[in-house]
Amino acid sequence: MATEFSVPDTAAKAAAAAQKSGASADYGSETMSLSMGPSHPSTHGVLRLQMELDGEIITKIDPIVGYLHRGDEKIAENMTYNQFVPYTDRLDYLAPLANNMAYAIAVENLAGLKVPPRCEAIRVITAEMARISSHLMGLGAFGLDVGAWTVLVLSLNQREHLYKLFEELTGARFTTSYTRIGGVSRDIPDGWLDRVGKFCDQFDGALEEILALLTRNKIFLDRTVDVGVITKEDAIAYGITGPNLRGSGVALDLRKDKPYSGYEQYEFDVPVGTKGDSYDRYLVRGEEMRQSVRIIRQVIKTMPDGPWYATDAKRIFAPPKDKVLSSMEELIQNFMIVTTGPQIPPGEVYFEAENPKGILGFYIVSQGGGVPYRLKIRSPSFCNLSILQKICPGNLVSDVVTLLGSLDFVMGECDR
Repeated sequence: MATEFSVPDTAAKAAAAAQKSGASADYGSETMSLSMGPSHPSTHGVLRLQMELDGEIITKIDPIVGYLHRGDEKIAENMTYNQFVPYTDRLDYLAPLANNMAYAIAVENLAGLKVPPRCEAIRVITAEMARISSHLMGLGAFGLDVGAWTVLVLSLNQREHLYKLFEELTGARFTTSYTRIGGVSRDIPDGWLDRVGKFCDQFDGALEEILALLTRNKIFLDRTVDVGVITKEDAIAYGITGPNLRGSGVALDLRKDKPYSGYEQYEFDVPVGTKGDSYDRYLVRGEEMRQSVRIIRQVIKTMPDGPWYATDAKRIFAPPKDKVLSSMEELIQNFMIVTTGPQIPPGEVYFEAENPKGILGFYIVSQGGGVPYRLKIRSPSFCNLSILQKICPGNLVSDVVTLLGSLDFVMGECDR
């Protein structure tokens, strides 16, 4: 953390003139330039905030991003559509299953491909589990930022239960790479839905215990109420989405407004805030976890039978392994898909999904073949961070930590 002091030129000239004339000089207030990050625990990743301070009050702030830039969008031009799935894991790496789903649906829309109901149901249940996992991490980190250590411990404990379920389903805990263009990599294992149901049953009480530590906590209220207020108009103007937008009173949720993957058949509520402050954003995320459990239970009850991939997409989805080993036609089909990628027709598409951090969008241009010509990612964290320049000035330095925690961003998808 570097600190630099500077005196404005006008003040220096006024002081010199006053000294020469012998008159008393009004030096005014001295500003300080303070760099917070990029290596700072409260910035939730490699984010740098360049602040100008008048004492403890922030007068100007510039968020500086790019420290985690990996060139994902350019890499996509040299990857087959399925090869790029692991790169989507590294966007919002707290919810890789949701990233996989949004990307796959975008490519499937470009190919005019419809996946079977069982595949859609599997994607919904994994996306909602990813939402809970992401919100638990965000809630725990937010609590830690304002001094509530126990919240982090309890949140990570529940998140560990989810990671075990992810590992049973995908073979990986963190970067799952579960989705494929035209389906998912494998069907759900026997008994997995029952174990998910048991998790939901115990999670109800655990979530209420976690939220009870903060919702009426005097210290937490003092740190969050009326801090970092984002008005409805500002939220819309800056392109804020997800819980941060709903915390400002805008009931926009793509799962309701532009349903995909069968979300229209599930009943759930969209929580919204009233003030748009840090406390409202916390309340929205807490209620969203309750609604995600509600959706998961409905999916478990109505899980359809049938294939978990599009069986008619022979040039897009690789055939089952047993057929590859027993049929020359399937062997050739598998070889072509692995080497040249799923064959997508020319065209362009934009699809956006309601991810835990907000609206994640993929704009894809295809010239035909198995590799995208261009790919652009609309990352919610990048847009959500843009509001910092608006809401930080006038607050104390200590409030910046609260604001960052309430926005719940991740730099993996911000920088891409």
